[in-house]
Amino acid sequence: MESFGGFHSLRRRKTRPLVVTFCALWSFALVSVAALLLLLRARAGARSRSSKFRSTEASQQTRHQSIESPDGDVIDCVHISEQPAFDHPFMKDHKIQTRPNYHPEGLYDENKVSTAGEGRRNKVTQLWHLSGKCPENTIPIRRTKKDDVLRASSVRKYGRKKHRTIPQPKSADPDLVNQGGHQHAIAYVNGGKYYGAKATINVWEPKIQRPNEFSLSQLWILGGSFGEDLNSIEAGWQVIPELYGDNNTRLFSYWTSDAYQATGCYNLLCSGFIQINNEIAMGASISPVSAYRNAQYDVSILVWKDPNEGHWWMQFGDDYVLGYWPSFLFSYLGDSASMVEWGGEVVNTEPSGEHTSTQMGSGHFPEEGFGKASYFRNLQIVDGSNNLRAPKAIGTFTERSGCYDVQTGSNADWGHYFYYGGPGRNPKCA
Repeated sequence: MESFGGFHSLRRRKTRPLVVTFCALWSFALVSVAALLLLLRARAGARSRSSKFRSTEASQQTRHQSIESPDGDVIDCVHISEQPAFDHPFMKDHKIQTRPNYHPEGLYDENKVSTAGEGRRNKVTQLWHLSGKCPENTIPIRRTKKDDVLRASSVRKYGRKKHRTIPQPKSADPDLVNQGGHQHAIAYVNGGKYYGAKATINVWEPKIQRPNEFSLSQLWILGGSFGEDLNSIEAGWQVIPELYGDNNTRLFSYWTSDAYQATGCYNLLCSGFIQINNEIAMGASISPVSAYRNAQYDVSILVWKDPNEGHWWMQFGDDYVLGYWPSFLFSYLGDSASMVEWGGEVVNTEPSGEHTSTQMGSGHFPEEGFGKASYFRNLQIVDGSNNLRAPKAIGTFTERSGCYDVQTGSNADWGHYFYYGGPGRNPKCA
């Protein structure tokens, strides 16, 4: 995953040519940003496609409706047929699929989880819901602001990850798994054919030491090698100040079909993912979050492949089927995934030559347990019969267990689970 660095300042010199060059470069950057924002705002009027949702009158009524969230976000209610996915050239004649043909059969019934102690369920929602909701036949999109783009190192890199940021447990080359200071604490399965994965993820708001660092918790659906042809679908929660401009915990998704080189992006920041849900906004803040020795909150994330159409679907919580990644976006994932990972990741920029104090999960080590350490529970994979089942031979991986660690377990209520995370810099992690 990428650390989105800001524009580097230029040292003043007395030579006039450098001043002119600086002004020219800055003007070019501002023009590029302005052009991108105009493009985002103009998407709705630039397309002509057939769909059961296509209605000029309805589009004019709904695509400009906006909701101001208490956290400062603006959520635009955009007509479902006018979303960014349809900028993709292969989507010109695509008919929106309003629901999956198949949904995996469950192994664990969330309604049977104990109502006391560790099994207590607390409802998680999104902050913008306090201010309103989007009407039917629209989807909520977090508005991209000028400052969001200016925090990126370039317009082209805005909303994109860095090449080779996937945890690769089998790699013998530490530079390959820890490129750019990325560190992980994960559980994983590989060696089979996987048609999806699910987990319930404890939600926290980890502290970030520097604006160009981040902390996240997610699942990865992987296909292909860890070279130039990696296919990946990812979803979970994240805290990334340079992407969003704050330290809020936010729902996110990501996809790539070429190891983050030229394809894919976060959320709806490029064409790809087709959203069908009008209640959940990708990139919007999740609320409430867990507190140490206090109320615990978690959300379930399910990603699975429709065996009929071949699309990869995403569900948030028990009630919200958000949408799908069309099958044509992928090569290896066009068949199945070869690896599934669950866990946390941070960026360590080694400020002042020391390990960062950016937290993963709750910021506490796994051995502290429930209410103190963050967890993933009810780990499941989708098999070739479209059934959710418990994964076999779960492995774990972390680069530096003194900084961030992971511990697995299993029981009747939580199935396969693990605690993970840590504080970063401490006496065992200098």
